[in-house]
Amino acid sequence: MLALLGSPLAGAAVLALVGHRDRAAELNVAFSMLTFLAAATLTARVIAGGALTVLDEQFFVDSLNVFLVALTAFVGMTTAMFSRPYMRIERDHGRVAAGGLRLYHSMYQMFTFTMLLVLTTNNLGIMWVAMEAATLTTVLLVALYRTHASLEAAWKYFILCGVGIAQALFGTMLVYFAAEKVLGSGTGALLWTHLDGVKASLEPTVMSIAFVFLLVGYGTKVGLVPLHNWLPDAHAEGPTPVSAVLSGLLLNVALYALVRCKVLTDGALVSGAPGERAAFASRLLMGFGLLSVVVAAFFLSRQRDVKRMFAYSSVEHMGLITFAFGMGGPVASFAGLLHMTVHSLTKSAIFFAVGHASQKAGTQIMDDIRGLIRSNPTVGWGLMLGTVAILGMPPFGVFASEFLILTQAIALQPWAAPILLLSLGVAFAAVFGKVQPMVFGDSNLIRLPHQPALVPVFSHLAIVLMLGLWTPPYLADWYRQAARLIG
Repeated sequence: MLALLGSPLAGAAVLALVGHRDRAAELNVAFSMLTFLAAATLTARVIAGGALTVLDEQFFVDSLNVFLVALTAFVGMTTAMFSRPYMRIERDHGRVAAGGLRLYHSMYQMFTFTMLLVLTTNNLGIMWVAMEAATLTTVLLVALYRTHASLEAAWKYFILCGVGIAQALFGTMLVYFAAEKVLGSGTGALLWTHLDGVKASLEPTVMSIAFVFLLVGYGTKVGLVPLHNWLPDAHAEGPTPVSAVLSGLLLNVALYALVRCKVLTDGALVSGAPGERAAFASRLLMGFGLLSVVVAAFFLSRQRDVKRMFAYSSVEHMGLITFAFGMGGPVASFAGLLHMTVHSLTKSAIFFAVGHASQKAGTQIMDDIRGLIRSNPTVGWGLMLGTVAILGMPPFGVFASEFLILTQAIALQPWAAPILLLSLGVAFAAVFGKVQPMVFGDSNLIRLPHQPALVPVFSHLAIVLMLGLWTPPYLADWYRQAARLIG
């Protein structure tokens, strides 16, 4: 645990001093690799020995969060590899100066640290602080280019997520208020392991009000409609590696915090009253999730900026995952966890390819990007395969997770299944119709001064393909254990 959190924190300190030098990108990759090795070791420990608490119960790791820790560390490492040539090209084009590179590399490691802290802390108060710190670090990354558009996007991100996270703070205070009557005062009333043990004794009315504030607060970070307005701008105006980790990691981390709070609320409401009231949190998640899927699907067809389009795709997929967790049950929760994995891997791979494509064209406007398959076949195929995967075409893993979610919707919430199918169809037509000419149109692109890093693209897509064809037994067991924790 110390290595997992200490590596990115040390990386942030070192790169704050030397992040502008020629080998800073390699240092960024090295620290990210150390973080991934620590995450892999921690994962092996939890798989072998079960959940554990460390450092005087301040940190807690079980099957649910260790799965996200491993995913976060892996995507963080591959994104650091991608950003090595990408940021050098940005420097050569004059978009980033030496000070900007130092800020980028140090804040990238700090962002990794804050996400891992959210995932591993046992204290709901520290979770809130870490989530706020993640917001502040990404605000600086989104504003890296210092253009009017990037500063506006960063300001919108800061204001909307700041207001949202303030609601989450009030929700956390209400959870403490309910827990204090059972556990007594002190930090023990905010430890998730303690709260989970007494959730049936928590005041149902207070917990239901708390969940509303927590849903608004953390739901803003997830990008749920109508709390999503910051997300397209932040993705479009920040550096592409930042877009990759925002879509691939931060949204997952915020949803994890929301799911932990749902578990407590469900436990309190089930004990307090049966029936409709017990399903309060689940119905809210299904409602916001379904609304996000529908709105994002219809906004996709209106986009001209390629990064903004895939940002709306992230809103759609996070809505789908939220809907799955709202349905509940072992199969739906399993499908939600699988979809978190494949969406994270696929969407980050797409942003890797989009980053290289926009650098080649000198623009993010899709009408001005044509013929990738001729000017750079690997970038073109990476974007095309990533697009096909994220749209849910077999045999990729997104198809498997979406199929499970839809079948569960037909079984448990049949009214929602036609809405989901229509929205997914609209999204498919919008995205495929815009990406196809980008890849196969007449070429108008130049070669890049540095060889693009495409290993992360195809390594991510290979894992997603494998998960569509075959899920390793240990990974399936891992998902089942985590699904049981969610309920």
